[in-house]
Amino acid sequence: MRNAILSACLTLPFAVPGLAQDLDALPPADLLPLAQAEGKVTVYAFTSRIGRVETAFEAAYPGIDMVGFDMSSTEMIARLRSEAGAGIANADVIYVSDAPVVLSELLASGLIAPYVPPRVAAALPDSAKAPLLQQRLSTKVLMYNEESYPDGAPVGNLWDLTREEWSGKVVMVDPLQRGDYLDLMTEIVLRSDEMATAYEAAFGQPITLDEGVADAGRQFITDLFENDVVLFGSTDDVNVAIGAKGQEAAPIGFTSYSDRRDNEDEGWALQVANEVVPANGIVFPALLALNPEGQNPAAARLAIDFLMGDDSETGGEGFAPFYVAGDWATRNDITPHPDAIPLAEFNGWQIDPQQTATIRAEVADLILQLQ
Repeated sequence: MRNAILSACLTLPFAVPGLAQDLDALPPADLLPLAQAEGKVTVYAFTSRIGRVETAFEAAYPGIDMVGFDMSSTEMIARLRSEAGAGIANADVIYVSDAPVVLSELLASGLIAPYVPPRVAAALPDSAKAPLLQQRLSTKVLMYNEESYPDGAPVGNLWDLTREEWSGKVVMVDPLQRGDYLDLMTEIVLRSDEMATAYEAAFGQPITLDEGVADAGRQFITDLFENDVVLFGSTDDVNVAIGAKGQEAAPIGFTSYSDRRDNEDEGWALQVANEVVPANGIVFPALLALNPEGQNPAAARLAIDFLMGDDSETGGEGFAPFYVAGDWATRNDITPHPDAIPLAEFNGWQIDPQQTATIRAEVADLILQLQ
């Protein structure tokens, strides 16, 4: 009986409101025994690479079962809302993109909570620590088949995608199904001044807007859809359509620069169109957050620490799935991938999630009308 009372007293501090603050300050070595007592951590992730993280995490921390669920950010956001409404907290860690919705809705409503591992805080810029932790930067950009087009990208201007010769040959995931692609379309509208300049460069005259079209960005989206853009349900389908070898004149389209990592395994020839003007697409953060109602708070923090990489130059096993050309670590002490275009030379727009959120619904309405 005395042992039971002693055990309860020892665990009591971790059941009071100060628990989160106490855990937030602990290094991995101190989190580990608490996480092992929990025995499990559930991660909702927007990438299939979470499977490799699971294997590495469980090897590094025996006794803790990492359960990863791979789903799109759009699916994850809907699931978190639904579970919260039902009083369910299945996830411990949320690994998600689509920052405009995540910040303006999930974080603002308290469905997720920030956490920055103290071990890596000094290696991160302030922008990567708040309002949520950014693990890396990812992309949705224009890609082409370098086997079909060995001399480089077959277009040099986004407006080329609206020309007749590309009718039915531009592919992307439906922006109404995947938030990252809607963020791409929204950024094109936000960059309407640049799109207007690019139009004049492409066609030799100032842009003329259709009746009811407010700006050059919306005009581009309208023209792209009228040119029979092909919409798919998944990024993998887009990658196959663009990248499959053996095509004489492959389609072109928007996908992730980092998917080039699968070229050899999948028989693809994906390459990024980095010279296209005014930009090849968007660069956006991959975010890590806690479920404030999660059942395994110590293991959740240990998992986030692990996902941020170890103290080696490449981030070790925790960051290995993301140490590829096309993903840029936010930590300044992780050496950039040798095959990657340096971020400073990459011709993608870096999104402002708060600005994107202001007109995202309007852009979705436009796309719905065009479909």
